[in-house]
Amino acid sequence: MQIVEHIRDLRSARARLKGRVGAVYTMGALHAGHRSLLDCARAENDAVVATIFVNPTQFGPGEDAESYPRTPDGDLALMEVAGVDLLFAPAPAELYPSGFQTSVSVDEVSQGLEGAQRPGHFRGVATVVAKLFNLTQPDAAYFGQKDAQQVVVLRRMAADLNFPLEVVVCPTVREADGLAMSSRNMFLSAKERRAAAVLYRALRTASDAWEAGEREPGVLREAVRAVLGAEPLVAIEYVAVNYPESLRGVLMPTGGPVLLSLAVQIGRVRLLDNMLLPRALNTREGLTQALGAPLV
Repeated sequence: MQIVEHIRDLRSARARLKGRVGAVYTMGALHAGHRSLLDCARAENDAVVATIFVNPTQFGPGEDAESYPRTPDGDLALMEVAGVDLLFAPAPAELYPSGFQTSVSVDEVSQGLEGAQRPGHFRGVATVVAKLFNLTQPDAAYFGQKDAQQVVVLRRMAADLNFPLEVVVCPTVREADGLAMSSRNMFLSAKERRAAAVLYRALRTASDAWEAGEREPGVLREAVRAVLGAEPLVAIEYVAVNYPESLRGVLMPTGGPVLLSLAVQIGRVRLLDNMLLPRALNTREGLTQALGAPLV
């Protein structure tokens, strides 16, 4: 694995890669969810480019990029084992030099859910990913379902700006009790970690209701809230039912598919999760069906 920190070295190394190239963009603190993306990229491409970069522009007021978890030795070991060919690990000044003043905004799909909770977040995400698309020139870029709104935002950006690549969505990887894997999980205390299993139970409760024939979005949201509300350590930020491609809120009963999303605070840790309904769509093929075929 070749590791580069500067854009000039990245461009030279990228030019030497042959065949189809897959890319995985990360902020480090890697776990099995990242490994699943890397494994998909490795299986489906001739070469794999990955990045580790804690992007300061996607952190809002009160969110400290410096406190984001960092596990550099473990990250490099995982990348090596996963078969990454080229790793780009720049300092912030490399991507945002003095005088930088350009940003990318994706309007409609970035407004609700996380966009409403964290103004400016998706502008930072879209800007850095547009730069990384340009710098790494992949044929396919791999992202996880757990950050479903991010996937929708980036697919829209890739289509609108004519990036010649596929945005590939891979299913959420979960712990044995259903908790979605996240770098922030390491900040949970033992008691908070046990409580966090309630997120998946809440999603499954609504999914069971859907499978039993329930289609009223308000009933599905309240089913999630009732389960979450029974856990005293959980503070609910939002529970939402949206159409997967547009992320518009579902107001009337519908046959689906729909995206059921939630965000909560447990102690000092903010956790997200989601599930497509019907439940059978939470696969690689189902995600493509629900979110639309990859845009090239």
